[in-house]
Formats: sequence, structure tokens, C-alpha cells
Amino acid sequence: MIDLHCHLLPGIDDGASSIEDALSLARMAVADGITHAVLTPHLHPGRYDNTPEIIQAAVEAFRAALIDAQIPLEVKAAAEVRLSAELLMLIGKGQVPFLGRWDGKDVLLLELPHSHIPPGTEKLIKWLQDRNILPMIAHPERNKAIMADIGKLSCFVDMGCLFQLTAMSITGGFGAKAQAASQEMLHKGWATVIASDAHNTDHRPPLLSRAFKAAAELVGEADARQLVLDRPAKIAGFAL
Repeated sequence: MIDLHCHLLPGIDDGASSIEDALSLARMAVADGITHAVLTPHLHPGRYDNTPEIIQAAVEAFRAALIDAQIPLEVKAAAEVRLSAELLMLIGKGQVPFLGRWDGKDVLLLELPHSHIPPGTEKLIKWLQDRNILPMIAHPERNKAIMADIGKLSCFVDMGCLFQLTAMSITGGFGAKAQAASQEMLHKGWATVIASDAHNTDHRPPLLSRAFKAAAELVGEADARQLVLDRPAKIAGFAL
């Protein structure tokens, strides 16, 4: 399986705090059947002011540590980018790492606030699309407004956005409302990928296998495979 959203890089956001923690997360991921991962630290202006250079240096150091520890996890770099007024400037300066490509467009892993969908989000998405950037909305099923009304996603579906479900949402780890929203997205065919959004080994682990099995029960094994392997490979450009 391929994990397109995880916080394994040590010391640059609220994920792994040390290289030892990062390697423990990597071992757990590999034991669960994850062979490839895109490492997506937060890019949140004023809170996590990560740059492509900071992220790439962290990935190169982590990749070397994986080799030294003989952990067979292939990794690439990107970022989980918070929706903000600064995003337009960061895009203009080339300071936003993309998740990969989808049908000729750069894919941006875009994080909404957990509490609501900010006014102007549709306008921002249109601005991105006009620049050949396709948003993949991170964990929409955990947004309170969307949990209350899944129909709030319809406009983003119509705009062609991609959507990343969190593995633990599907299996109930984020509560009944997030689980129901994730299951409805699966039934509607709105989900593009399932990712772990892993932060630590205890409460936010880098696991996909349980969610894959749960998704397979809902939509069938072939569609579940698309969510954890085929589409992630296409977006990130991993050769399988």
C-alpha cells in the first residue's frame, strides 16, 4: 500500500519528534504493508513555516536513516498546506511542495480548518485551478461542518477536487460522525485515496490495512485497492 499523507519527518511539525520516533513509525508502516509514502509535514504560515528546502533536507536525512536501519520504505516529499490568505503568495513564489500530478495538473494537499469551511474557499479553489493546480482536500470527513451536512462537499465534487479520507475515520477512531461521513463518501464514490495522516505510534499510527478491509466491505476489494494503491501510485509517481 501507499500512504499519501503522513507526518513521519522528525522535528518540523507536530508529527515525529525525533529520528528514533520517525524510524519507529516507519517500521510500523512497513509491518502493516505500506511500501511507499509521501511525507507531508504541515505548511501553516505563522505556525509551521516549512519551505520546500527545509522539507527536502529533512526527507534526505530521513531517507538515509531508513537505509541505515534497513527499513524498506520508499519516500518522497510534499506538504499538507493550510488554507490561508498567505497561500496565494506562497504559490506565486513557488514555495509550496505539491503531492504529485493528476491528469496533467499539480496536486496540492489542502487542509481546511477543522471547525468550518471558510467563506471564499470556492473562489480560492478556482484560483488554484486557473493555475493548473488541483486541490486534494485533506480529511474532509473530520471537518465539523461537513460531518453535520455531507452535502457541503457537493460544490467541491462538482469543481473536480480530489479527496483524502483518513484511515482511522473509516474504522471509527475519530468518532461516529467522522466514520459516517467517510462511509457516505465511499458509497458516493467521492473519495480519491485513503491515507493514514499518521503523527505517532500510539494515537495516530501509520496504518492502512484495517481501513482497506473496511473499505473493501463497503465498496468491494477492487475499488478499495484503487484507494490505497493504484491512485496514490498514479499521483505520487511511484513505480510499482
